[in-house]
Amino acid sequence: MRPPAALLPTRRAVLVVAGMAPLALVIAAAAPAAWIVAPALGGALLVLVLLDGLFAGSLADLRVIAPGDAEVGEAFRLTVLADLWRAPARARPHAALACDPRLAPGGRITLALTPDAEVWSGTAPLVPVRRGTGAITTVWLRWTGPLGLAHRQVRRPVAHDVRIWPNIAPVRSPALQIFLRDAQFGLIARRIRGEGAEFEALTEYEPGMDRRRIDWKSSARHARLFAKEYEVERNNQIVFAFDCGQAMCEPVAGLPRIDRAVTAALTTAYVALKAQDRVALFGFAARPQVTTPFVTASRDFSRLQRAAAGLDYHPGEPNFTLALSTLAARLQRRSLIVLFSEFTDPTSAELMLESVGRLVERHVVLFVVMADAELAALATAPVRGMQGLAEAVTATTLQRQRALVLQRLRHLGVRVVEARHDQIGTRLLDAYLAIKREGRIG
Repeated sequence: MRPPAALLPTRRAVLVVAGMAPLALVIAAAAPAAWIVAPALGGALLVLVLLDGLFAGSLADLRVIAPGDAEVGEAFRLTVLADLWRAPARARPHAALACDPRLAPGGRITLALTPDAEVWSGTAPLVPVRRGTGAITTVWLRWTGPLGLAHRQVRRPVAHDVRIWPNIAPVRSPALQIFLRDAQFGLIARRIRGEGAEFEALTEYEPGMDRRRIDWKSSARHARLFAKEYEVERNNQIVFAFDCGQAMCEPVAGLPRIDRAVTAALTTAYVALKAQDRVALFGFAARPQVTTPFVTASRDFSRLQRAAAGLDYHPGEPNFTLALSTLAARLQRRSLIVLFSEFTDPTSAELMLESVGRLVERHVVLFVVMADAELAALATAPVRGMQGLAEAVTATTLQRQRALVLQRLRHLGVRVVEARHDQIGTRLLDAYLAIKREGRIG
């Protein structure tokens, strides 16, 4: 049996008591024989508080409605429904919930309830900031009596879990669906002639074709122009490798870098599966954490999403030597390796450069890094005082060191994608399609 609602004085009742204390002193000083008035007033107030609490009504039912699944960075709604029996119109119920900090800052949600048909309801929008399981553990409900002198309060356990998945909103976007519908590769299993690197056939040249495709020897033999047709490459191996170390767990515009990287990777992975390429995920920190087999069909895309949900947040530095050597030993054929990482200075990036350099000897490496908007803001901010000058100089130095590391990667033969967090998905997709058109993977 659930305990009854507690009866507590409101702020208004406390203020009334505080206002009566000086009045009692004045009465005691002016008419000592009338001292009984002060206790009588206090007793009358206590009776009013008790009556107000009794006429506040009772709680018949309390429900918390929240989805079982959500995506990081995407808002969802949490609803509290309270069935208050004989509650006055001025009850003004308020609810508070204890939850995992993944769901709300500080692990606390507060909302006001309004009358809706036969129940009181309130809704709060929540935006998860990290992947994992966010638990809603407890709900408190408080409502006041008709005089506003007392309120009733109940506490109920909830035990509701919200599984927070990687964000794949770009995959569902109409723009990407239109692109896939109109792209040269799609759901139809057939040979697709056009852009690519593998020679397919000769065809008679027509106006509008690229002149670089003209086969001059064949044209000379037949006394008319012939052009080469190529087949789009398929069945390429693509590995999305995630650095899950401390730098990648730092927030960018409210979300960790690793979560923004996962969204960009899953978007490109979805397009790659539609192009009939093979996709795998690899996550590492101090040691390899997540390794998936190659997924070959777009219907198995959910397997990649579940595997990406297992990429944990690690406070330490990543071990590039162990991770990338493990990945290289696993790959038996030339592959495209998309590496998401972050670095703070050339010294910390030295081992990364050495390990990536060994990968480039056999594979195509695409290095993805998000532009540091905070550094750019500090470097370009107006200088006011010595503190601002020191921040600007430090930020400029770090930007130069960052550019130096990226330039060294390019010299190794690595294609670098650097963009803002809201553009990284589009830039990565463009880079993948460019590499595929160039035929560099197979």
